[in-house]
Amino acid sequence: MNDKTSELAASIRSIPDYPKPGIIFRDITTLLGNARAFRRAIDELVQPYAGMKIDKIAGMEARGFILGGAVAHQLSAGFVPIRKKGKLPHDTVRIAYSLEYGVDEMEMHRDAVQPGEKVILVDDLIATGGTAVGATQLLRQIGAEVVSACFVIDLPDLGGRKKLEELGVDVRTLVEFSGH
Repeated sequence: MNDKTSELAASIRSIPDYPKPGIIFRDITTLLGNARAFRRAIDELVQPYAGMKIDKIAGMEARGFILGGAVAHQLSAGFVPIRKKGKLPHDTVRIAYSLEYGVDEMEMHRDAVQPGEKVILVDDLIATGGTAVGATQLLRQIGAEVVSACFVIDLPDLGGRKKLEELGVDVRTLVEFSGH
């Protein structure tokens, strides 16, 4: 880890046995509350895409909204919320996706992205990849070009990054934590 990465990692709270025994929850609310760490995380998420033509940032509910909104602002791109089913008021497209503990559905407004638009997917953490894979498939279903996916945290032992890369998605992360 370099100094920037270790500073970001130190700003993330680890909560053992949440939401169930054996899991270490990586809580970014402490990073968000630290102005310097939050700024650094956003700068690091944006940097690889500086100068690229990116049309939209798609953020996954809920922490992806916070990070994605800031990334969209910095890249002068629009923002698209990808939400749990039933939360959006207009005509939507929906997809089922796998979770560690079952299946759920997410959706976005049908007109949020136009075919051919370049989109970056943003969330706080990549674990098993179920949500990110589902969001990628949802975006592609309406014709978006998913340029990349970026996350503050990677839990490499859970294999989510590999699943996205197998779909041809460039994946960028800022810090890694081993284990669950």
